[in-house]
Amino acid sequence: MHDLTQGSISKHIIRLAAPMAAGMIFQTMYVLIDLYFVSRLGDSAIAGVGAAANVQFVVLALTQILSVGTMVLISHAAGRKDRADANIIFNQGVLLSASCAAITLIGGYAFTSAYMRLVAADAETAVAGATYLRFYLPGLGLQFALVTMGAALRGTGITKPTMVVQVLTVVLNAILAPLLIAGWVTGKPLGVAGAGLASTISIAAGVLMLLFYFVRNEKYVAFDAAHFHARLDQWKRILKIGLPAGGEFALMSVFIGMNYVIISSFGAHAQAGYSIGSRVMQSIFLPAMAIAFAAAPVAGQNVGAGKPERARETFAKAAMIGSALMVTLTVICQFRAEWFLLPFASTDPQVMRVGGEFLQIISLNFVASGIIFTCSGMFQALGNTLPSLFSSASRLVTFLGPAVWLSRRPGFELRHLWYLSVATVFLQMVTSWLLLRREFGRRETVAGFPSPATAAVSG
Repeated sequence: MHDLTQGSISKHIIRLAAPMAAGMIFQTMYVLIDLYFVSRLGDSAIAGVGAAANVQFVVLALTQILSVGTMVLISHAAGRKDRADANIIFNQGVLLSASCAAITLIGGYAFTSAYMRLVAADAETAVAGATYLRFYLPGLGLQFALVTMGAALRGTGITKPTMVVQVLTVVLNAILAPLLIAGWVTGKPLGVAGAGLASTISIAAGVLMLLFYFVRNEKYVAFDAAHFHARLDQWKRILKIGLPAGGEFALMSVFIGMNYVIISSFGAHAQAGYSIGSRVMQSIFLPAMAIAFAAAPVAGQNVGAGKPERARETFAKAAMIGSALMVTLTVICQFRAEWFLLPFASTDPQVMRVGGEFLQIISLNFVASGIIFTCSGMFQALGNTLPSLFSSASRLVTFLGPAVWLSRRPGFELRHLWYLSVATVFLQMVTSWLLLRREFGRRETVAGFPSPATAAVSG
């Protein structure tokens, strides 16, 4: 366990964020690797895999419930130096992860075909997406165990083992993808089914590797059969913090799904371009997300230790570091967005045009997105994730109505949708900032917490 209640806040954030960013980049490469090889199969295959991958956000919503709830409570326990409570939370989190995996598999196989028929531009795209999902669902189920163990380590200030496992699983996926999708060596191409199967096998290997690490090396939190029975009081603690955070990702899934529905009128090539552009955008966001995710356990341990001044300093430092990164990435996307699309250069020119325009316009909200991520990390550290959920819901309200209205207007173009998205992200940033000011102000009144305005000035 690393004590984050002492020493330089900036150093703690960077030390945690660096391996997290590397791991997240490699994790995102699962989908990018699949898209790279699937792009050789045509527009319908790209659009199908891209639309099906949106189901990953539903699973991410569920994994976030476990990840955030487990990480926050363990970080608070570590700050208090309460190892017994940390172990109870970890083992109850493992039990919850098994339950969520079962729900994912049952619901996924039951509704896959219906979902793809709803969002796909044509029947061929729907079939491709459904095939991919059926082979990817076991891997999505295994994600729960992977995320819960990683969250426990993050709460204790350790991120390197999770990063190493993520890198190794992506390397394995990169090896398996051409073998299974294109039939290299085997001579038996499986197409989109191979893409899903490659990811599932790789995730299974990652779970085994992280289990081995826990059994052999982890000392602060560990598997304990004495805690392997459901304790509803502990589940309530995890869910109280985790559910709103999971709701954020669920809303994101709705947001992306609606985009696919609106874009479907432009054809499979438009959905394919959006698929590539949005996945690349998620990769670009990862450095700022890593900073925000690193800030959460740093601030969380200090909240648990009763050191509000270090919690407010964490916010200030994370916001500045994240914004600096996002400004740099915005400038690159404004002038050289095509650099990020080079791996897909052989794809249909129409698809590339859609993806390039999307990245160039959407990059205008990179800094705002980074601040939103940082605010979300602080809400997690403070143990109240409801304001973050409200902020995400506010964007859904400001985006969906106008988006549907615009899509029915004569002369509607995709770029209109992208500009609307940029505007609503800025509104969400303001909402998150105001809610965080309110949360800090409330805690200042109750427990001596300073406001984020003071934190920004001191930063």
